[in-house]
Amino acid sequence: MPAFPRERRRPPGAARRAWASPDHTVDVSSIPSRRPIRRVAADPTVDVPLGRWPATIPAIRQLLEHGLDLGGLTVFVGDNGSGKSTLVEGIAMAFGMSPEGGSTLAAHRTRESESGLARWLRVTRGVGGSRWGYFVRAETMHGLYSYLEANPALRGDNTAYHELSHGESVVRLIRSRFTSSGLYVLDEPEAGLSFDTTLALAAVLTDLSRDERSQVILATHSPVLAAIPGADVYEVGSHGLRHMTWTDLPMVQHWQRFLRDPDRYFRHLDDPD
Repeated sequence: MPAFPRERRRPPGAARRAWASPDHTVDVSSIPSRRPIRRVAADPTVDVPLGRWPATIPAIRQLLEHGLDLGGLTVFVGDNGSGKSTLVEGIAMAFGMSPEGGSTLAAHRTRESESGLARWLRVTRGVGGSRWGYFVRAETMHGLYSYLEANPALRGDNTAYHELSHGESVVRLIRSRFTSSGLYVLDEPEAGLSFDTTLALAAVLTDLSRDERSQVILATHSPVLAAIPGADVYEVGSHGLRHMTWTDLPMVQHWQRFLRDPDRYFRHLDDPD
């Protein structure tokens, strides 16, 4: 299994996370938090155009109308086009990160394609929470690698990312960047990763989420990453945001049925009716 760093450890005597209660009835606003973000919601000083995209996406509309409390690890799953990437992109930008990935210090841009969601959001930071973060998104990795290679003083290593396979480059990036407390936002990071490497990534994210000064926000299609212990998992869809257990996720149930009997699915595809 690839050797990802396992440096994040739970501080001795750290309190158990009240946000992880099964019924989610705890009001986290009353709980001191040192994580980067305690809550994300609509900025009350902004007149949000609810009839305009992306506010017309059910999950985004729900976030703007009701807000969302965040713990150590928040996972968004859902079909293509459900709004997962728009959601994590908006949170990352509202925190101060580039929409194309990188840290809070990154300033690279290739083509403007992001939504206006970040301008409508306000993040409530944890008391003394880190203001540093890193955003990894599969669809803009090429541009991020070009930026890092062109600015060696910023990346702190001599990695030629474009000379590596996609999976190898992700591993190298995580080894060099996921080493301190902060906010880590990831959009479909499993793209290009093998099963073993995805498990290793899950181990890193698990350790980060247990550090009371760190936080992970993740959009994924991977049942492996959605299964990380202690994660708050939300299914994103036409219903908006729905908190789910791993075993009840349609994504997980589909994969389980497919792996038990793949021919059943292929027979269905071949059936003209």
